[in-house]
Parts: sequence; C-alpha cells; structure tokens
Amino acid sequence: MGPIDSLNHWLNFAAPAFAVAAMLPAFARWLVAPQAAVPAFGVQLAINFAAGLAVSLAGLWFWGQDGKMSTYALMLLVCASSQWLLQRGWKA
Repeated sequence: MGPIDSLNHWLNFAAPAFAVAAMLPAFARWLVAPQAAVPAFGVQLAINFAAGLAVSLAGLWFWGQDGKMSTYALMLLVCASSQWLLQRGWKA
C-alpha cells in the first residue's frame, strides 16, 4: 500500500469519529440552553474527536477489523457522555 492509499485509509477510519465530534457540539448549541462555563466549540470538538477515535481504535483492537456497528454504537455513547460532561449536564 502506497502512502496516498495509507493516508486515505486512515482518513476514512477517522471520518466517523470526526463527524460525530462535529455534530454533537453543533446540535448541543441549538438544543441545550447556553451556560456560562461551557468550553469553546473547538475544545468540545477536539475532546469528542479524541474520545471517538480512542473507541474506534479499541474496536479495531478488540474485533480485529474496523467498521463494526457495535463499535459505532459505543463511539456514539462515549462521545455523547463526554459532551454531557462538557455541557455540565448534571447541573441542569
């Protein structure tokens, strides 16, 4: 596999984590009442992306292949939990 193919493979591996990480803070700004101590959009995106990518890597390690629906479900659960923590959901 050449370097361009390898880069394409890794970008496609990270794309679902990035999509979830970008949608969560965007929809949270629209659906949740604003609070004073919520981190900036970029910080929320970075934290959610790191959490989603970690779950994707763990799913790749556990299952031996990427793209399992159970990995995607767990990624959504972990990213939603981290967004809840970032939004300080326990104070609502």
